[in-house]
Amino acid sequence: MNDAFLQKLRDLLGEDAVKTEESMALHTTFRIGGPAECYAAPADSGRLVHTVELCREYGMPFCVIGRGSNLLVSDKGLRGVIISTENAERVTVDGTRITAEAGAGLAKIARMARQASLTGMEFAAGIPGSLGGAVVMNAGAYGGEMKDILVSVAAMAPDGTVHKLAAEELALGYRTSRLPKDGSIVLEAVLKLREGDPDAIRARMDELACQRKSKQPLEYPSAGSMFKRPEGYFAGKLIDDAGLRGFAVGGAQISEKHCGFVVNRGGATAEDVLSLCGEVSRIVYEKFGVRLEREVKYLR
Repeated sequence: MNDAFLQKLRDLLGEDAVKTEESMALHTTFRIGGPAECYAAPADSGRLVHTVELCREYGMPFCVIGRGSNLLVSDKGLRGVIISTENAERVTVDGTRITAEAGAGLAKIARMARQASLTGMEFAAGIPGSLGGAVVMNAGAYGGEMKDILVSVAAMAPDGTVHKLAAEELALGYRTSRLPKDGSIVLEAVLKLREGDPDAIRARMDELACQRKSKQPLEYPSAGSMFKRPEGYFAGKLIDDAGLRGFAVGGAQISEKHCGFVVNRGGATAEDVLSLCGEVSRIVYEKFGVRLEREVKYLR
């Protein structure tokens, strides 16, 4: 790692916001991943932009991540600079609109919406990810998804320009958008909710929290749903019907509570997870002729 680059990065972000050889297992909900050559966590979206500009100035490879809730990181670690949005989490409420930086957790935004008596965000209250990642993949749960409430995003293009895009321009679909294809980095987003009854909002959040607790393996580290939903099927049911409930490779296991989840039962490696996913996909295809596509992103 270039010493001059590191010093400039520390001058920009502060000593505590820049770490070298930082274990990515500390920054993913899977609790898996080797060391990042450099891990940087800007305090706001402005410094995030400057961090990207500095990386480009020095020719440093970089990758922007959120809260690591949909990531599997290589056991060998990651070269270059991992830029986390985790500290860029400012949220403001103005009437029925909420503006939030990319690193703001969905649970935090949903809680602030409830406190402001705004409804429409209840589905996201239990999703552990950040707003930026949720926009990029059009995250959803329990019948709701980001495209239902998203108004616009401010994003940084590959050429370094920051521009505003309306939700209609993002080609939001099932767990997809045009943003990763464009190479754009989400800086902040505007959400449009509706006025609602705070007691009803809380009741709905509590109801969904109970459903998650009863149906999802929250007691183990995971990255959420491992596979996308194949058209006309449910990945978890296909895996269960294939007799793979509890199937394990090393420390990685198909959850016995919900077959759509791969959990880290302790000491799982990225290779364990990849091997398990490959075997599960092969068996499901052989039995049912359906190809499973991984939803969780693999960084290496």
